[in-house]
Amino acid sequence: MSPSSNRGDALQYTSGSLILLATAVMWGVQFPVAKSAFETVNAFHAAVYRFGIATLILIVILAALEGRSAFRVNSETAKVWLTGLLGMCGAPTLIFGGLMFTRPEIAAIIVATQPILAVLVQRFAGGELPGWRTISCVLLAFLGVITVVTEWNADLLQSPLEMWGNLMVLSGALCWVLYTFASGRFSHWSNLRLTTWSMTSGLMGNVIVVVVLVTLGYLTHPSATDWYQARYELTFLTYIGVLMGMFAWTAGSRRVGVLNAMLFTNLIPVATFFVRYLQGYRFSLLELAGALMVISALLLQNLVLRRRLKQVEAAA
Repeated sequence: MSPSSNRGDALQYTSGSLILLATAVMWGVQFPVAKSAFETVNAFHAAVYRFGIATLILIVILAALEGRSAFRVNSETAKVWLTGLLGMCGAPTLIFGGLMFTRPEIAAIIVATQPILAVLVQRFAGGELPGWRTISCVLLAFLGVITVVTEWNADLLQSPLEMWGNLMVLSGALCWVLYTFASGRFSHWSNLRLTTWSMTSGLMGNVIVVVVLVTLGYLTHPSATDWYQARYELTFLTYIGVLMGMFAWTAGSRRVGVLNAMLFTNLIPVATFFVRYLQGYRFSLLELAGALMVISALLLQNLVLRRRLKQVEAAA
C-alpha cells in the first residue's frame, strides 16, 4: 500500500472520528434540552413537530437525488412502514415520553445500554449463546443502570411515576435496537430512501398517538405561547438532534466502521452529565460510580466483540 493511500485512510478515519464525536455530543446534549422543552410542550406533540419538519426536508432531498422511482410502492413497502413505526415512532415516543417523568442523565444512561440490549435481542432471535465475558458485561451494565437510577435507596419505590418513566425509556431503547436489526433487511435500499420512508411512517404513528391521547383526555394541545417559549429547544431537537445527528452518524460510521462507531455511543451520557453539571446539578458518588460501570461494560463488550471478529477472520 502506498504512503498516499495510508494518508488517505488515516484522514478518512480521523474525519470520521471527529464527526462521530460531534454526533455523540449532540445526542448527549439533547436530553437536557428536551427536558427543558417538555416544561411547555409535551414530548408527544414535540415528536410530531420534530419528525414533521425532518420528514418534509427528507422527502424534498430524496425527490431531488433519486427521483420518482424512490417513491414507488412495492411488496416491501408495508414491511418498511412497520419498521419505521417501530424505530421512528415507538423509540422516540417512549424515550422522550419517559423523559417527561425522569431525569436527563438517567435517560441517557439507559439509552447508552443499547449495545448490551442488542446482545440479548440477538440471542432471543436465535443467535448463539453469549460467552461468559459478554454475560458479565451485560450484568455489569444493568447493575450500573440500577445504581444510577436508584442510588440503592428504597425511597425511590415511592415514586412510581419516575420508575414508569424509566421503564418507558428502556422500552424505547429496545424499540430502537429492534429497528436497527429490522432495517438491516433493506440494505439494498439507499440510506436516504430507507430513512425517509421510515420517518414518514413514524410521523404518521406519532400523529395517531397524539390524537388518541388528546381524545382520551391525557393531553391537551399546547398553546401558541407554549410553542413560542420552546422554540429554541425544538429547533435544536429538530435540526441538530434529528437531521444533522442522523446524517452525521451515517457519514461517520461509514468512515470508521460500525464497530468503531459504537465506541462513541459511550460519550452520550458523558455529554449529558457534563451539561447537567453546568446547569447546577451535582451528582452523588453512587450516580458517578453507576455511570462508570455502564461505560466500562460497553467498552469491555466492544473489546470482546473485536476479539471474536479477529478469531473469525483468522479462521477464515
